[in-house]
Amino acid sequence: MRPATLDEYAGQSHLLAVGKPLRRAIEESRPHSMLFWGPPGTGKTTLARLITHYWNAEFLTLSAVLAGVKDIRAAVEVARDNRQQRGRATVLFVDEVHRFNKAQQDAFLPHIEDGTLLFIGATTENPSFELNNALLSRVRTYVLRPLTPEAIVGVLQRALHDREHGLGEQGLQVSDEVLNALAQAADGDARRALNWLEQAADLAEATTDGALLSIASVQEVVGGNLRRFDKGGDLFYEQISALHKSVRGTDPDAALYWLCRMLDGGCDPLYIARRVVRMATEDIGNADPRGLTLALNAWDTYERLGSPEGHLAIAQAVVYLACAPKSNAVYTAFKQAMSDAQQSGSLDVPLHLRNAPTTLMKALDYGKGYRYAHDEQNAYATGENYFPEALRGRRYYEPVARGLEIKIREKLAALRRHSSD
Repeated sequence: MRPATLDEYAGQSHLLAVGKPLRRAIEESRPHSMLFWGPPGTGKTTLARLITHYWNAEFLTLSAVLAGVKDIRAAVEVARDNRQQRGRATVLFVDEVHRFNKAQQDAFLPHIEDGTLLFIGATTENPSFELNNALLSRVRTYVLRPLTPEAIVGVLQRALHDREHGLGEQGLQVSDEVLNALAQAADGDARRALNWLEQAADLAEATTDGALLSIASVQEVVGGNLRRFDKGGDLFYEQISALHKSVRGTDPDAALYWLCRMLDGGCDPLYIARRVVRMATEDIGNADPRGLTLALNAWDTYERLGSPEGHLAIAQAVVYLACAPKSNAVYTAFKQAMSDAQQSGSLDVPLHLRNAPTTLMKALDYGKGYRYAHDEQNAYATGENYFPEALRGRRYYEPVARGLEIKIREKLAALRRHSSD
C-alpha cells in the first residue's frame, strides 16, 4: 500500500504541501542528502522510495541493525558503478541510522561529499545526540510528525478500496466508527493501523450484504494497545520533562496527565517515584518540607502495594507537589556551594572550628576561641565565622517569600541584622 505519488502520500504537509521546499526539491529534481527524524510508522521509508522514483535513481537500502562497514563499502561500489558506467544516481537509504557507531557513520562521509551517492537516513532518535556532527553537517534534517487520525483514516480507506494491493476484493463493510477507532488506537502510526486492519478483516462477520468489520473485531485485534513511550528514548525523556515542568509550574491537572501517559506507556512506576522525590527537593524544598516526606511515603507505598493500587500514592504526591509553594533556594545554594568547593582548593578549616582531643592539638590552638552557640543569646554566636577565611561572608541560601521559607527568611534576616549591629 505504499503510495506511488506525493499526492497519495499521507501526512507531513509541513514538508510536502505544494510550494514547500522539500516538495519543490523532489519535483524539480534538486537532489541532496537528507535525514528523516520521526516516530515509527510516519512514512520515512516510503518517502525515501518516492524521492528515489522522482529523481529516477536506483534505490539501495541498508539496515543499521544488521549491516556493517563491509556492507557500506559494497553499496558504495554499486553506487560508483551506477554513476560511472550508467550515469545514474543512487539513493542509499539507511534505516535506524542511529545504531551505526562513529566509524560506520564516518564511512559515508567521503562518498556523500564527492557525490558518489545520495544518502537518506532514517532515525527515531534525536540526531543531535545519536549522529556525528560531521555526518549531520552534510545532510539536511527533516522532522516527520505522527500522522493525525484523519490522515490515518485516509490511509485505511485507500487500503479498503485498492483491489490490487489492498483489501478491495473482499468488499468489506466498514463504518466510520470502526475506521476512527483504528486510527485513534494507532496513535499516529500508519503501519500499525494497516496491520490491524488486515488482522481485523480476517475476523469480519459474514452477512447477506458481505463481510462486516465490527467494532468488536477491532477491539479484539487492538487489545491492550500501549501509547508511544520508547523507554530510554526521546519520548521517555520528553514526557518526564513535561511531568517535572508541570509540577514546577503549579499545574496539577497537566502533571496528572503526564503521569498517566507514562504509566499507560509502560514506564516503571518506581522510576517515576524517584523522580517525584527529586521534584520535592529541587522545586519545593523548604517552602514545604512535607513535600519530601509525602514523596518518600508514596515511593514506599508503591513498593508495598505494587501496580495498579500503588499508582494512586504516586498521583497523590504529584498533585501535592504541584499545588505546594515552590522554592529552588536550596537547589541554587547547593550548586553555588559545590562550585566554591570545587574551585577554591583545599582551604584550611579555621583553627577555632577544629576539635582538640589531644594535648598537642590544644597547644597548636585547635578549638581556641570557639563560641558554643547554645551558650549565646538566642543560641546564636553573633559575628562568628564558620567559613575558611578566604570565603568569609559567602551567602548561598536565600529563602524565597513563599511557604515556610517566609519564616526562615525572616529569622535569617533578623540574625544577620543583629550581627551587623
